[in-house]
Amino acid sequence: MRIAFVNSTHKWGGVKTWTLELAVGLQQRFNISSMIIGRQKEFLTRAKELGLKARPFSFGPDYNPKAVCQFIKLFKREKITHIVVNVGKDMRTAGIGAKLLGIPVLHRVGLPGDMKDKFDVRLMYKWIRPKLIVPCEFIKQGLLQNLPFLHSENVKVIYTGKEACPFPPQRVNVPLQFISTSQLNPDKGHQDVLRALALLKKRGVTFHYHVLGTGKSQQKLQQLALELDLKDRITWYGFQKDVRKFLRRADVFILASYSEGLPNSLLEAMAEGLVCVSRNVGGIKEVWPNGLEALLFSRQTSLEELANLLIYVANMDLLTTKRIFWKNSQGYYGNMLQEFKRFLTER
Repeated sequence: MRIAFVNSTHKWGGVKTWTLELAVGLQQRFNISSMIIGRQKEFLTRAKELGLKARPFSFGPDYNPKAVCQFIKLFKREKITHIVVNVGKDMRTAGIGAKLLGIPVLHRVGLPGDMKDKFDVRLMYKWIRPKLIVPCEFIKQGLLQNLPFLHSENVKVIYTGKEACPFPPQRVNVPLQFISTSQLNPDKGHQDVLRALALLKKRGVTFHYHVLGTGKSQQKLQQLALELDLKDRITWYGFQKDVRKFLRRADVFILASYSEGLPNSLLEAMAEGLVCVSRNVGGIKEVWPNGLEALLFSRQTSLEELANLLIYVANMDLLTTKRIFWKNSQGYYGNMLQEFKRFLTER
């Protein structure tokens, strides 16, 4: 069995992280080899660093005959048995090549809006008949509502898992260390976190906030931090390949996104044993520890209420709560690998 993971997107996102972790896990646990095909340099470089075979590819326009022929030759040469695609361009190039060779196509969908109810989408789906994989029930139900040509049995939920840190958390930092690792885009809600943290500073709470990632809002957020007198309380790291190294140094993970599916950033924080504070959107509640629902906040939560929630977190038994989040993450990674392996052979 040999899988080709095809991803034509230009930016790093959760699906790319999922792809690399899944490919490595399948190789280590089941001796299933994978090949990574894409055009983002960082994605291919990271794949090679992890010991995966990686190949750059120029996709060109959709339905590009040259690209389709190149994929056919590549799949034959590499003896590919399955392909996994991410977005429409992948389907309309690599998917066509795989269909012509009789290779099964799996389509990993990260958000309900990633597939549109359009004529060409319906036509490609009817012809190629890919198997759909989604990381949570929320996304499955969204797809079924948005795409009437899909049926429940066509969409498989395989919860994304992160390999948990081997040991439970041992300490809490002084001062308290907050962290966020989402892309710096308007929908991620960083501006709300900054304003809430400014209220904490005024109330005499000591902390430091670590911000990883890049995005369209980066300069605006850094300027806002200066205006809120948070310069001495924040460190900006930009894009980082090894996010978990930074998570291990923190205590509380903050996710203020206004829309999500099942975010990798949250799952990574849980696996490292951080106390998590998150807006209750998408499929987040599906993996949230029982009894800690008080750490979820809503779209309507005010800045004052968010600040109060962070103060509540700062005053709770953080070490015990860290261990609850860490324990809750156990088993998800192994289950993801096992379920994906089983899904490959399903008819």
